[in-house]
Formats: sequence, structure tokens, C-alpha cells
Amino acid sequence: MILLSTIKSLSEKYSQQIVELRRHLHANPELSYKEFNTVKYIADQLGSFGIESTQVATTGLLVEIKGKNHTKSTIALRADMDALPILETSDVPYKSKVSGVMHACGHDVHTSSLVGTAKILDEIKDKFEGTVRLLFQPGEEKNPGGASYMIRDGALENPRPTGIIGQHVFPLLPVGKIGFREGMYMASADEIYLKVIGKGGHGAAPDVCIDPILISSHIIIALQQIVSRNANPRQPTVLTFGNIIGQGATNIIPNEVNIAGTFRAMNEKWRESGLQKIKKMAESIAEGMGGRCEVEISKGYPYLENNPELTQRIKEAAVDYVGKENVVDIDITLASEDFAYYSQIIPASFYRLGTRNEAKGITSYVHTSTFDIDEDALKIGPGLMAWMAVKELEFMVLRK
Repeated sequence: MILLSTIKSLSEKYSQQIVELRRHLHANPELSYKEFNTVKYIADQLGSFGIESTQVATTGLLVEIKGKNHTKSTIALRADMDALPILETSDVPYKSKVSGVMHACGHDVHTSSLVGTAKILDEIKDKFEGTVRLLFQPGEEKNPGGASYMIRDGALENPRPTGIIGQHVFPLLPVGKIGFREGMYMASADEIYLKVIGKGGHGAAPDVCIDPILISSHIIIALQQIVSRNANPRQPTVLTFGNIIGQGATNIIPNEVNIAGTFRAMNEKWRESGLQKIKKMAESIAEGMGGRCEVEISKGYPYLENNPELTQRIKEAAVDYVGKENVVDIDITLASEDFAYYSQIIPASFYRLGTRNEAKGITSYVHTSTFDIDEDALKIGPGLMAWMAVKELEFMVLRK
């Protein structure tokens, strides 16, 4: 496998450059839909390699690496670029320079890795047939999801790719390991906002009040029945309320209570049914107790299903690249990803790149203030994705 050896060699050769690129992104994070400096930096980096890019979705980029007979087939690769509103507490040389904003989910890794993939593919474009389309996407962390804007702006058209592959860091897997899951993988995620309205007053005279705190407590407990008694026990689903604001006092009953939470499911039919039940139950309980409840549902990402056939093929490519002993099966998760939007249109597969190293103390999970990666993962990620793309194009060309 001469081409495989070439890709591995190039991935190793450019790894330090990609690490430096990642560190720049990590030190200069930008929140969802505000990735203006990030997208310019990535476009400039690609331009320095002689790779052209097109800005889409305001702060997104599209890149095409065209091989021989480039119209034969197209495969898409995706990375996300936004950071999170988290104050970084680790003391690393590349610590975030933006107070309260941090790359705590590895999007700096995904983006830098895909830049490396672009550079590798551009150098070997005379050795494969077809086109690789690279999507540098904004706003994965915030509804409605940057993937929806990329799709709106034609990222999956002219021509439509035969499939799309996404890579995400995984701090539960040691560096060097790659994780895959066929079929159902990640949950949908909808935001639930409840405003429970009563009648405030003195805490010593509850009889002349309508207590929204008491109503809220009944609503929160009762809504758990939707998971425990309405959802199919074989169907993973979660309803969590993580924020309650009732600005009364020890002797003050407030006029209203605001509650926020998340509903997650792995079946679109049940998702819609569950959301309807949440709304109806919350409104009915409040009304029955003399108050009222205003329910706002912010629809989030759909559930993510990895196309089994595509996943099997890229898994085999990973075995070629890192060895069978380093390719593992992973379980479903109730976390969510806007990559799911792509999976509703074309075959998609979302896999995990191991980034953990206990010996180096790199064990923090994503969305924490101490999250980091073992940067040895960037010796693997760019080349692995390039190899997956080449193998998938080869499969599609031969199938035609």
C-alpha cells in the first residue's frame, strides 16, 4: 500500500505545523456564529498551501480537492470551528486569551486536523479519482446549528456527495485509538423553557396567593413520568431540568418561576410525541393548581444515525491506518451533534479520535474548564481522514 505509506508519512511530516495551528486556534477562540477571525485565519492558512476556499454560511468555508477525473464521485469531510462560553483554568502556553471563551470541545482540533487533511490530499491529488469536499463549519454549539446553514448555502449540492464523514475528539479513548458506532449513535436535543405564573405575596399568607414555586415543583416531578412511563423502555431518552429561577425570599412568594431544561431522544417520532406531552402536562398541572404555564420549546438537532455501510468501510480504512487493535466499538450517547442534519440528507458517519493520556494527566472531559488533548492525536487525525476519503472515493468509483 504505497499510497497509505505516503499519507502516513505526510501526516507525520506536517504534524508539528498542525499542532501550532491548533494552538493558535485554542488561544484565540470565538463563540458560535462569531468565528470571523477564525475563518479568515483558516482561509489564509489554506491559501498559503495554494488551496482555494469559498466562504459560506457567513463564517464557514468550503474547499474542494479535485483528483483525476474529478467528476466521477464526491465525498465530504466536516470540521466545526466554534468555541464555548467557558473560562479556561488550565495553565498551558496556549491557554485562551479570551476571558470566558474556550475551545472546550475540541473544535480547534477538528479544524486544524482538517486543514492537515486538505494539505495531504492536495499533495496526492494525482493519485486518486474524484473530489473531496471539505466543510469548515460554524456554530455547532448553538441552535439552530451551523450545519443547517451550510446545507442552506449548498454545501451538499453541485454535485451531491455520496457521503459525509465527521471526526470528533474523545477523551475517554487513549490517544491512538479510534472509535466507531454503526446505526443509532447520538440523541436529538431540544431546549425546554417553562414560565410558571402565579400570584405573589407574603409567605405567611399563602391562602391569598397562587404559589408558582409549589406549582413548579409538581410540574418538574410529574414530567419525569414522560420518561419513566411513556417512553419505550428500550428507547433511550432523557429529560433534565438544570435551571430554576424563582426570585422570592423566605417570606415572599414570587409572581413567577422560570425553568429551563433539555429533552433528548433517539427516535424522531417519539421526540415529537414527548415534546407534545411535556407541553400539555405542564400547562394542565399549572391550570389545575390555579396558575398557568407558558411553554417554549427551542427545537434543536435531530438524532444522529451513522450509516452502517459507510461506517463499516471507514472502519476498515481505520484498521489499515492504525491497526485492528486500535479500532474499537463505542456505545451510544445522549449527547447531540448538528452533524445529524447532514445524516438526514446523505449517508453519514461520525467517528471518534482518541485524545486521552493518563500518564500526561490529560483526562478531562469535553465542556470542562480543564479540557485538553494529547497532541499526538494530530499525528494521526489528518492522515486518517485523508485515507478514509481516498478509500471511499475508490469504493464509489469502482461501484460505478
